[in-house]
Amino acid sequence: MMPMSKQNPLPFPGEQPEQTPADPALVSPMTTDGPVPPHVAARAAAGRRPWWARLLGRLFEPWLSLDIEPEDPGQYNDGRPVVYVLEDYGLSNALILDKACRQAGLPSPLVPLPGDPTGRKRAYVALSRRSSSNSIIPEQRGAKTHSDSLAKVLQAHRARGELDVHLVPVSIFVGRAPDKQSGWFAVLFSENWALVGRFRRLLAVLLNGRSTIVRFAPPISLRATVDEGLDPERTVRKLQRVLRTHFRRIRESVIGPDLSTRRLLVDQVLQAEPVREAIAAQARRDNSKPADAWKKAHAYAWEIAADYSSPVVRSASFMLSHVWNRIYAGVLVHHLEKFKAAAPGHEVVYVPSHRSHMDYLLLSYLLYDRGIVPPHIVAGINLNLPVVGTLLRKGGAFFIRRSIRGNALYSAVLSEYVAQLVAGGYSIEYFVEGGRSRTGRLLQPKGGMISMTLKAFLRQPRKPVLFQPIYIGYEKLMEGSSYLDELTGRPKEKESIWSLLWGIPKVLKQNYGQVVVNFGEPIALNDVLAEKAPEWDGRAVAEDEKPAWLSNTVDTLAERIQVRINGAADVNPINLLALALLSTPKHAMGEADLIAQIQLCKTLLEEMPYSDRVTVTPHSPERIIAHAEEINVLTRVKHPLGDVLSVSGDTAVLLSYFRNNVLHLFTASSWVACCFQNNRRMGRAGLVRLGRTVYPFLQAELFLPWTEDEFGKRIEQTIDLFIREGLLQQVGEDEGGVLSRNTGQTDEVFRLRAIGHSLQQAFERYYIAISVLVKNGPGTLGAAELESLCQQAAQRLSLLYAPAAPEFFDKTLFRGFIQKLRELRLVWPDENSRLLFDQRLDGWAKDAKFILGRELRHTIERVSPEAARPEETAPQD
Repeated sequence: MMPMSKQNPLPFPGEQPEQTPADPALVSPMTTDGPVPPHVAARAAAGRRPWWARLLGRLFEPWLSLDIEPEDPGQYNDGRPVVYVLEDYGLSNALILDKACRQAGLPSPLVPLPGDPTGRKRAYVALSRRSSSNSIIPEQRGAKTHSDSLAKVLQAHRARGELDVHLVPVSIFVGRAPDKQSGWFAVLFSENWALVGRFRRLLAVLLNGRSTIVRFAPPISLRATVDEGLDPERTVRKLQRVLRTHFRRIRESVIGPDLSTRRLLVDQVLQAEPVREAIAAQARRDNSKPADAWKKAHAYAWEIAADYSSPVVRSASFMLSHVWNRIYAGVLVHHLEKFKAAAPGHEVVYVPSHRSHMDYLLLSYLLYDRGIVPPHIVAGINLNLPVVGTLLRKGGAFFIRRSIRGNALYSAVLSEYVAQLVAGGYSIEYFVEGGRSRTGRLLQPKGGMISMTLKAFLRQPRKPVLFQPIYIGYEKLMEGSSYLDELTGRPKEKESIWSLLWGIPKVLKQNYGQVVVNFGEPIALNDVLAEKAPEWDGRAVAEDEKPAWLSNTVDTLAERIQVRINGAADVNPINLLALALLSTPKHAMGEADLIAQIQLCKTLLEEMPYSDRVTVTPHSPERIIAHAEEINVLTRVKHPLGDVLSVSGDTAVLLSYFRNNVLHLFTASSWVACCFQNNRRMGRAGLVRLGRTVYPFLQAELFLPWTEDEFGKRIEQTIDLFIREGLLQQVGEDEGGVLSRNTGQTDEVFRLRAIGHSLQQAFERYYIAISVLVKNGPGTLGAAELESLCQQAAQRLSLLYAPAAPEFFDKTLFRGFIQKLRELRLVWPDENSRLLFDQRLDGWAKDAKFILGRELRHTIERVSPEAARPEETAPQD
């Protein structure tokens, strides 16, 4: 990191200074063999570290293990003099800082700068004003306050025009368990917001020193600060204010805000005016005493509230580290540093994808392990099991009921609890999908928690809110067998403590492959409000006030979260295998064909990147196949003409889950390939036009990020890539030319068909809905009735012909398609809520011939049911 420009000497905490080329003559000898800068030579000549530092450093060495952030803080050393600044003074902090600097190859803070401008015989200062007159370190006795130290450094810059010292803020956290006001253990032994005494700090180092974080921040140029021209006193105050804000925000991001007890937070909820009004209203409805209504509200709040416990979180982190190492081949995290740069100063709302019960355990563990306070997590009340519910609650989970409709008191208590969390600066985590996906696709988002978060912020807009989308990708699912049962029609099993206990030994014996956690591009709530509610002026909005733009803002946030989650997808080996093998009738391929198909998918991802946050397995197709065999996903059948690799039965159904994880990444390529399933030739312009027509439905179903124009350009790029790969040929130049595929069953045709297969069933669903509508005529079916008939037709089609993917007859997918038809005004309700349509649907049916074969279209039309007529259901005389 290079020195910041003079135009921006004091960056907002977390902001990265502008980078400029370094002067080669000033590069530190610690990182290069270039000339030794004068200040480094002078500091070396000043002698070694003080005797007390060398002695105490050896004593503390066995008790300290440092996690230094960023990984290369040497980037902040461009050869100019450095003074480190700490949040508060302490002997342990000085020794920890010295060790961190030595590990990172930075100048020691215990050796003074040339001329000692701090007047303290060292190169660090601190912001706390605790007196150091009784210090055991000789050089510190009688030292001035730390604000005077900063003033001296600034005054030296005014006196010496050539002096240019960089101030590097350093945050130190010895253990990072959040403080719990009712628990002296956490206060005594863990990092907290209080400035503890030397004895307690010594115990903290002895007990928690092996879990110490040292975070270096970008430097502040004191020369640029002085050159602003403020008077000396104002310069010191401004510098201290910026530093205090920086340290406070870093501390909040690492250890979180001061945590209240569960009882105190419940009392705050019950004392809030909206809840008191809801209690009075409940008493009137029940014709009961206010005290009885208050007891009911108290029970609701006690049922909801988390009971965060630092010792439990710390113990769980040790236990979970062993579990992950036992059941997973590794847990990879991408783009976390980008999140860390954006998070300070924000109320963070984590919004991950939800595919397994492991999601919230894994994310909380990773955040804690990487030095970030775990969030409060929204959990379904079904998980509030004996013992397990208590442990989850101690880990930050708060429980909500699946449905709160019709219960005004419960709704008021829950809303107020969320508002207290947001106002208190607590990070929160919830799944906008509501429940775990059983098909591998992102589910349509539910806006309930987003609405509560937004209302809480509008009521008390203290800290800006940052939504952090997160993609969690698995190679095998612990819930795979239960998902399979549910997809085949069995009801969901109710969670119980016994099923959990019986399942633990089985889980610990399995190899679940690798897990990837990708942090997507964050969403700043203020940016969305500026876009969707420009009339909002930043003032608080009353609890009972519902602005006209509120609902639209919630919908925009929900959709944008899903788009950003998909934009951070990880493509693992099992995803690629699923895309290839499920495209064949028997879910089997020769080894050479499978290798070629996997390589084609990787080529598409590399040459047409979906976003800069999508990650792709670096393994070769051969290594991917070997890995799948190792975790028992793939079966190899030896044969003299070449080995055949396959999946069958339940494994094939489960594999569709992993194909659906990354289906959106191949939308454009699958569309182009689909157009050549039943056509040998097709005009380029027509192919793009049809793609733009169908795109709104694909966008709504797969949460795609492009506009219609951008999708059209992506189709053009895909066509060019297919031509380069030999999958298509360009014939002529009229209207963009005619595209042609090979004839017969060539390798190129086989690969093209495999790419198109993943979207084929989506278009079949669309045609089923259109066929059922047209067959029954306008003004006949309501939306719900149309959904049911479409589901019946899809189920029958799957029974009569090749088994389809589990989501083929998912009613929610039909519901989404019908909703998009209504949004585009292709259908609309009459006064009786029956759906009307015009001849434009006939145009859709004609376009379907380019994608679906004649036989398939005829079959769909034949199985499409008609609604029962009144006369058909009337009783006979």
